[in-house]
Order: sequence, then C-alpha cells, then structure tokens
Amino acid sequence: MILRKWLFDGGNLRYVLQDQGQKIRNEINSLSENQILNTLEDDLCNYFFEKYKVETLQIDESQIQMDYSAYATGIRITFYIPFTGDRNLFEQKPSTFSPNPPRAYVGESEIVMTYERTTYEADQIEGEFKSELERLKNYLKWIEQDITPFNSSIRETASQEISIRREKILKNRDLVEKIGFPLRRRQDTPDTYIAPQVKRVITPKLPPVSTAPYKPEPTLDMQEYEHILSVVSNMVMVMERSPKAFRDMNEEDLRQHFLVQLNGQYEGQATGETFNFDGKTDILIRVDGKNIFIAECKFWKGPKAFKESIDQLLSYSTWRDTKTSLLVFNQDAEMSTVLKRIPEVVKDHPKYKSNRDYDSETGFRYILRHRDDANREIVLTVLVFNIPV
Repeated sequence: MILRKWLFDGGNLRYVLQDQGQKIRNEINSLSENQILNTLEDDLCNYFFEKYKVETLQIDESQIQMDYSAYATGIRITFYIPFTGDRNLFEQKPSTFSPNPPRAYVGESEIVMTYERTTYEADQIEGEFKSELERLKNYLKWIEQDITPFNSSIRETASQEISIRREKILKNRDLVEKIGFPLRRRQDTPDTYIAPQVKRVITPKLPPVSTAPYKPEPTLDMQEYEHILSVVSNMVMVMERSPKAFRDMNEEDLRQHFLVQLNGQYEGQATGETFNFDGKTDILIRVDGKNIFIAECKFWKGPKAFKESIDQLLSYSTWRDTKTSLLVFNQDAEMSTVLKRIPEVVKDHPKYKSNRDYDSETGFRYILRHRDDANREIVLTVLVFNIPV
C-alpha cells in the first residue's frame, strides 16, 4: 500500500523564496570582477532568471487515471494525477492555506491518492476524491500566487545587485589608480567564472565574457541622450504645426533644421553627412573628438526600407558608439500602420536583443547587439513623426 501524507504542511514557502533571493545575491558577489564588468547586464540577469526561477506546480486533469485492487474485506481505489513543476513545493506551506490540506503520495511526476472501502459505493468514493482534488487545486493556486511575484522580481533583484557590485569594483579600481603603483596580478584568480551545476533539465550557463581587462570609456549619459532626443522632438512639433513650410523638403533639408537646433545646444559640434566608420551618418554629435550621438533621418518607405535603415545605422556605428536614433518621417502611409510595422521589423532584425520602456506615443526604444561584438549593446530610439502632405 502507498502511504499518504499531508501535503503543503512542511516549511514556510515565504522563507524558501527569501533564501532563493539570497542565493542570487551570493552568486553575484562570488563572480569575478572581469565577469561583472565585461558581461552585458541583460545577459547576466537572464542567466539568473533561468537558474533561480521556481517552476510552479501544474496538474493535468485530462490525464487522471484510476486503478483498483481487491483484498479480503474490501477494495482499494487509486487515482494517479500527473503534474509538472518543482515537486519540493508539495512540502511547503503557502501564505494562504486552509486547516484541511489534501493528503496524497507524491511521486516523481504524479500524485497518488488511495481510498480503501469495505462497501461498493462508487458515488461516495468519487465524491471524496473530487473533494480532495478541489483542495489540491486550491493549494496549487495559492502556491502560484506566492511564486509569480518572486519570479517576476528576479531580474530586478539581479540588476540591482550587479549595479552595486559594479560600482564598488570601479570605486576600488579608481582608488588603486590614484595611488599609482602597479597592481600585482593574482595568479589564483580565474578570468572567467564557471557556474556550479544546477539540477535542471537544461542547466543555465553564464554568458561568455571577454578576458581582456575592463577599460571604461567616455559615453553619453542617458540623461544627456534624452535631452538630445527632446530637442529633436521639439523641432518636429514645429514641423507638425506648420506643415506647409516643410512638406516639400527632402531628407537633407529636414536634417539641416535638426542640426540648427542641436548646434544651439552643443556649440557647433553637431554635424551632418559626416564620415564615421563605414559611411556618412545624417546627424553626428562629437565632443572632444569622441562621438556621443548618431542618428539617421528617413522617410517611411515600407518595412524593407526601414530594415535597411537599421543596417545602415549599425554600419556607421563604431564599437564605442552606443547611443543611436532613427528619425522616421511619414507622409504617405497611415500613421497607425507605420507604428504597427516598426516593432515587427526591429524584433525580426538579427541584431535585436530586447525592448526598453519608452514613454512616447510615437516612439520606441530597443537594445541591439553591435554588429562585430555580441557583448556590446547599442541603444536605438526610433522616433516617428507625421509630416502631412
């Protein structure tokens, strides 16, 4: 006979999830400095999500099976309920629970409920099983209610801890540089970090990391990036309010209006049709000999042409150019159609990595991979403007 026991009657699930969160922090603090500095934060966060997410429990009622066996004074009816997820959760008490949890035996992939009776009353056995099944489903729902917010918080937890660790590393290195003596290389410190094995069907692996020493370079602060985009957006508002003055202009003419506004902010350092890497970019802001902003101005001519615009922008971007923009002017198509097609094209691009929140009715923000370095991110903001004919 298979022994039944009370389910969801062991440890407190809240403490288990707290411990899981602490394991994330501990592993981040165990990573090498090189791993923290030379790996994209998004890739690290994805790794920690895949490794530490908790697989919630699910049962498949359509696959429930039954068996029976007779003995001297009665009959034993056994129900088999297949499940997926982390079987250890059957031993955890969720934050919501009842005084009467279900009883069952938990195997590797199925829950077993057994009932012994000395009478042959099918309705009674069926009713008791369905009642216990309902209690089981309630507990699975309560377990999921605890797990869902934890899983949703993993990336944010990892991101915060990585940022804290990265800032501390950079402060330490800055202090060492100011002292001025050469730093002794530690022979026992690996260039990369090898994650311990995790008992899963597919073991998440830390993303590859360059073994080259980390060298920070001047980059455009996001606040400054947003300011440049606001200057561009304000100029387009003028265009939208005075369409007759701009409707016959080509891309080059429109670009000149942006350059006038940007040079008013950046003291003549915004240029047009400037050679950079593999071609001439429409708008380039260069400060102290370093590019801080690259943009292309394009009329909407359909998805294929828009995809080519992304390729063109990437071809102009050097390894250090990480803040870019595509300014799209629409005259002939329905604006709603253009706004629908742009996300489709970007997400289908081979260098697409992820979306970013962007508070604009006609704007989008994405993270792309650099064409020559998969560990290098490029921020692409697409701004769409309707210039009436």
